[in-house]
Amino acid sequence: MGIFSNILAKLGFGDDKKEVVAEAAPVAPAAVEAPVAAAPVAISAVDVVAKLEALAKANPEKLNWKVSIVDLLKLLSLDSSLAVRKELAAELGCPADKMGDSAQMNMWLHKTVLQKLAENGGNIPAELL
Repeated sequence: MGIFSNILAKLGFGDDKKEVVAEAAPVAPAAVEAPVAAAPVAISAVDVVAKLEALAKANPEKLNWKVSIVDLLKLLSLDSSLAVRKELAAELGCPADKMGDSAQMNMWLHKTVLQKLAENGGNIPAELL
């Protein structure tokens, strides 16, 4: 499981999808051996902003997840070390020229993580993308 998968899991992406698929999958009689394909299930929107705001309110640190990848990772109780951020940047395809400058990499990484959350069904406001 990659680092981005951990971010998705912490925000609850896929939780309801697994339950719906499990409920929707028909049970084949024991005598029938043909594989039964589960019907595709639509991804439900995850209220990322509400979840992160709730975590921020409950957190004793003043974390600004809207602009900082470090704060976003801390808010999700994930490792925010430079090594982990570099690994996440590589996982998400960060350009090599940004990888050598941690500030540029962090800005790229923050924007890309929010874009990927939106692509996966998260409700990220346009001003954060």
